[in-house]
Amino acid sequence: MIILGVDLGKARTGVSVCDKGEMLASPLTVIHEHNKQRLVEQIVSLAKEHRAELLAVGLPRNMDGSEGESAQNARELGALLAETSGLPVEFVDERGTTVTAHGYLNETNTRGKRRKAVVDAVAATVILQNYLDYRRLHKNKNETV
Repeated sequence: MIILGVDLGKARTGVSVCDKGEMLASPLTVIHEHNKQRLVEQIVSLAKEHRAELLAVGLPRNMDGSEGESAQNARELGALLAETSGLPVEFVDERGTTVTAHGYLNETNTRGKRRKAVVDAVAATVILQNYLDYRRLHKNKNETV
């Protein structure tokens, strides 16, 4: 199934997509939108365009596993996405994904404005790839991420 990954940020929201076989997540785009309703509309539009069947939304937990204001915002956005798109939404622990994304960008020597433009899409890709790996490992189990 095709799945969209979403990394919600304060200024930018990264979006990624996987192939139908759920093997590989790839960066799709970065959305620059502060209005929550317009952001939801743009994500839903991307989901329709790419024929996504599920949305994997990053859940920014604190390092101790608790949930703060950012996690609450992600849950609210996820609820809006589910309501607007009619697609199921899964929340994925995103602790460390931005650090991982920066590591990948260091390896490719991506710097400056180019780095700022893509880091959120790369973080969304890390979130989605983590979710895909989890699904593969727990294919026959009914556990949550």
